[in-house]
Amino acid sequence: MMNNWWVHQQYYEGGISLVVGWAFWVILSITLHELAHGWAALRQGDTTPRDTGHMTWDPLVHMGGMSLIMFALIGIAWGVMPTNPSRYRSGRRGRAIVAFAGPAMNLLLAFIALTTLGIMLLCGLQDTESEAIRRLIEFFFLGGVLNLVLFGLNLLPVPPLDGSQILMGLSQKFYIWFHNPAFRQYAFFAVLALFFITPLGSVAFRTAQLVSLIYLSLFMPGFVE
Repeated sequence: MMNNWWVHQQYYEGGISLVVGWAFWVILSITLHELAHGWAALRQGDTTPRDTGHMTWDPLVHMGGMSLIMFALIGIAWGVMPTNPSRYRSGRRGRAIVAFAGPAMNLLLAFIALTTLGIMLLCGLQDTESEAIRRLIEFFFLGGVLNLVLFGLNLLPVPPLDGSQILMGLSQKFYIWFHNPAFRQYAFFAVLALFFITPLGSVAFRTAQLVSLIYLSLFMPGFVE
């Protein structure tokens, strides 16, 4: 059973640097994802994120105990940013704006990580024999891939993922549908089951890797063979 633990698997595949890199990017990405929701809500006139003490860089506030336990056990986690949609100055459209802010942050983080890596490739650092440089290249690639996965996953139209909030902000029909207790109770767990039991998870990461490689090829034509 120990061999199936995510820390053991990551260590076997890439050593301690991969374990640390995964932990760093997961925690940073979740924290900034939730803060992006908070910043958008504040701009919409909702002070709930600030009133509840969630406008902080402390990942413990955003992730909470259960999320941290799940992260320790299986390497995934989630965060929460309390908001009050009834305060949004843009009304229902404000719900879509605040919801999209989180995935948009993940897309920005992916862009920053992969652009940094692209600049390193332009400088020819991929040809160095330095182990530290090689680990750094893997670190930024992991950050780009992971945030692309988070971007796509959070846009799935399933409560409580951001995609459902965006649709609720754009359509009254979806607002009513996604507030159905039965749908909300089972839909998210069904997606998690599909992500971890079926090939959906591996397909998501392979797709993100391909997108990342295609983007990096803009810096170095022929990088993707």
